[in-house]
Amino acid sequence: MTLNDWIILLLAMAIPMHVILGACAYLILLERKLSAWMQDRVGPNRAGPMGLLQPLADGIKFILKEEMMPGHINKFLYVLAPGITCFTALFAFAVVPYGPTSSEPGVFPFIIAPNVDLGLLFLFAVGSLNVYGIILGGWASNNKYSALGALRASAQVVSYEIPLGMSVLGVILLAGSMNIETIMNQQIEHGFMGWNIWYQPLAALLFFTAAMAESNRLPFDLAECEQELVGGFHTEYSSMKFAMFALGEYVHITTLGFVLSCLYFGGWHFPWIATAESAYPGAWAVKVLVLLTKVFAVLVLIQLLRWTIPRFRFDQLMGLAWKVMIPLATVNVLMVMCFKQFGWDPMWMLPGSLAIFICAGVVGVQSARSGRSLAAAA
Repeated sequence: MTLNDWIILLLAMAIPMHVILGACAYLILLERKLSAWMQDRVGPNRAGPMGLLQPLADGIKFILKEEMMPGHINKFLYVLAPGITCFTALFAFAVVPYGPTSSEPGVFPFIIAPNVDLGLLFLFAVGSLNVYGIILGGWASNNKYSALGALRASAQVVSYEIPLGMSVLGVILLAGSMNIETIMNQQIEHGFMGWNIWYQPLAALLFFTAAMAESNRLPFDLAECEQELVGGFHTEYSSMKFAMFALGEYVHITTLGFVLSCLYFGGWHFPWIATAESAYPGAWAVKVLVLLTKVFAVLVLIQLLRWTIPRFRFDQLMGLAWKVMIPLATVNVLMVMCFKQFGWDPMWMLPGSLAIFICAGVVGVQSARSGRSLAAAA
C-alpha cells in the first residue's frame, strides 16, 4: 500500500467515528427537544442559542462528576462493562457503508472494512456481544435491582436476535450475498423500484422492531424501566461510565439506521439526484447526504415512537418475539424461497407480505378473543 492508500484508510476510519460520536451527543439533544415538543414543554434552552450548547454542557458535567463505586464489587468487571458496550457498538459499524463505496485504489471507499463477504454475519455477531456489557454491569454492581435488570436484558436480547437474523434472510436470498455493499449496489442498479422495501416490507418491519428491542429502546426498555427496577442494569453507574452506556445505545441505533437504509431503502440511491449514472460535480456529496437523510428519518421515527407507544410488560415483550415475530419471519423466508425456486415475479412479494401480515393480525385478534372468553367462563 502506498502512503496515499494509508491516508485514505485512516480517514475512512476516523471520519465516521468522530462524526458518529459527535452526532450522538446532538441526537440526545434532538430527543429532548422532540419530547418537549410532543409534551408541550420548552426543553433545553439555556446553554447557548436555542440550547445548542447543551450537549457540551452535559459532556463537561459527565467529565467533572464524581466517580462513585459501590462497595464489595469486582472493580475490573465493573469498569469493563461500559467499555464493552461502547466498543461493540462502534466496532459493528466497520462493515456498514456510509456513502458510495468503491474498491478502486486511490478512491475514498466510504466504508471502514470494504468487501467483507460475511458483512451481515459480522454485524450481528459483534452487535450481539453488547449484551455482555449489560450483564457484567448488572452483576458487578452488587445490586439486586441491577442484576435483575441485566437478566431481563439478556433474555430480551437473546430472544430478539432470532427474528432480527431471520428478517434479513429474505434479502440475502434475493441478493445471493451477505455483503452489505453488494445488497445495496444491486438495489441501486435496478433503480427506485428495485429497493428491497417493495419486495420485503414485512421483513423491514420485523428488522426495525427487533433491532429496537435489541438496543433496549422504548417501548422495549424493560432492562432499565424506572418503575420496577430503579434504573436498571446501570443503577450504580455515574459520571463517564454512565455516559458510555448511553453512548453505546445511541451508536447502536445509528448503526441500525444505516443498515436499514442500506438493506431496504437503496442506500444512497434516490431517483434523479443520486443514481448509478450520476457523475456531476459533487455527486458523491449528494449521495452521502441522501443516505444521511434516510438515516436521520429512521432515528427521528425511533425517537417519536419513544413518546408515542407505552412500554410493554415483560410477558408481552417475550410473547411478541416468540409468538408473533419468529413465526412471521419464518413464513416470510418460506415465501421468498418459493419465489426463488419457481422463478416468480418478485413484485408479487409485496401483496404476499401484506397478506401474511393481515392473516397474522386476524389470528391474533381471534386468539385474544378466545382467551378472554375462556377467562370469563372460568
